Amino acid sequence: MARSFSVARIHSDQRQAYILLLLGIIALLVAWLLHPNPFKYPLGVLSLGIGMLIAALFNPGRLVIASSLTTAIGIAVFFTFTGQLPGNLVFPVYILALGIGLLIVAFAARRGYVGHGALSPAIIVMGVGIIEILLARHLTPANFIPFMLSFWLPGLGLLVLGVIYLLASLRSRTVNHESQPAR
Repeated sequence: MARSFSVARIHSDQRQAYILLLLGIIALLVAWLLHPNPFKYPLGVLSLGIGMLIAALFNPGRLVIASSLTTAIGIAVFFTFTGQLPGNLVFPVYILALGIGLLIVAFAARRGYVGHGALSPAIIVMGVGIIEILLARHLTPANFIPFMLSFWLPGLGLLVLGVIYLLASLRSRTVNHESQPAR
């Protein structure tokens, strides 16, 4: 019984990794072939969040925190850079987006998808804060904002996550296989 559970988990981990790789390749192809204007279509952060959200459906224990926070922030970024928000509402909308993302994390914790003492929400919120400070102080590279708004961000981000999760699932499969007693 325990073996079948671990095999099912390994398969869902690999499926999630393959979905991340596929979505990353699709986003890279969109960035490379279509060249959408990142200031007219600022979908980078939102696409990264939605890609992780789709992958989280295959294994909610992984990526539910990052996907919910990134998707919420991506919505705020989209509204900010399309000019649908006046400048004085940008900061409150980011705070509201982070609150919505954390609310989703709380619901996921109630369902058992997030363990006690998860550090990811705090790390992600601090990361967003550090990026905002660097942007406000003009300490980011010149192409930072166009990169974050373009499809290059989700393409590379989802691809890297896919590779990491695929290697982790292959490693756990090897470890699980080696720990099984010989018949």
